[in-house]
Amino acid sequence: MTTDFPEPTVIAVNGVELEVFEAGRQHAGNPIVLCHGWPEHAFSWRHQIPALAAAGYHVIVPNQRGYGNSSRPSEVTAYDIAHLSGDLVGLLDHYGYEDATFVGHDWGAAVVWGLALLHPSRVNRVINLSLPYLDRGEKPWIEVMEAVLGGDFYFVHFNRRPGVADAVFDENPSRFLRNMYRKDTEPQPGTTMIDLARMEAPPGEPIMSDSDLAVFVDAFATSGFTGGINWYRNLDRNWHLLADVDPIIRRPTLMIYGDRDTVARSETLTDFVPEADVIGLDCGHWIQQEKPEETNRAILSWLERQQTA
Repeated sequence: MTTDFPEPTVIAVNGVELEVFEAGRQHAGNPIVLCHGWPEHAFSWRHQIPALAAAGYHVIVPNQRGYGNSSRPSEVTAYDIAHLSGDLVGLLDHYGYEDATFVGHDWGAAVVWGLALLHPSRVNRVINLSLPYLDRGEKPWIEVMEAVLGGDFYFVHFNRRPGVADAVFDENPSRFLRNMYRKDTEPQPGTTMIDLARMEAPPGEPIMSDSDLAVFVDAFATSGFTGGINWYRNLDRNWHLLADVDPIIRRPTLMIYGDRDTVARSETLTDFVPEADVIGLDCGHWIQQEKPEETNRAILSWLERQQTA
């Protein structure tokens, strides 16, 4: 870990222990919680933590269950949206906060969307990067993806062939993560996530230094990839869990897209998130790491407007 990154605290919440990094505790009463994606780590927010703390926020950054030195339950169902959002509620309870601003990237954004649906009173604002709100639709999500994208699409593969991808990624975390953390370019047709893990050098420039990459590699060398992949293995379970939940998110929201991200923008975002503001940055998927200064400016200027509105 770099010398200026906060030291972690281990906090017991919701039946697990989370490794939590924080800054700006002197600003208690103004919390903002940053939620990483896959295959990431709290360290993915290293550029945002000091900027938000300097702006007067108590910044709380967990390694969510399955990641880093946080708990890694063995049961697949322990990673459904009820458990993941419950961990965040538990963090608020630990610090004595009724609510907070939640920021999510990639899978972290999915968890924040789910939190805002299941525990709306605990969320005052939403800021999500890359992954837009996914409306529930008429059929379970993996079933739809399998019909449209086929069995090799990694969401489907993780569900239909449990343990296969985990073993490939665990075999060489350094190569897999080095290949993942690149500026987005169009992959060769037919390239799977497992192919990406086995390539020597896919297209696209690296988005971080070797020393920063080493933080992620060391973390996954210890934790393995199964905990994070189990989030994917609960997508259809989440679809069922959300069946009777009001699908409209009624909180001020900032949605930040990478204009070159391979994750598609939502065409129905404001149908489900009516208070959403949308911006795009000239980058790929790893938005806050590839364009840290631009991301910080976007977040801070939006928060400032919210406070003066």
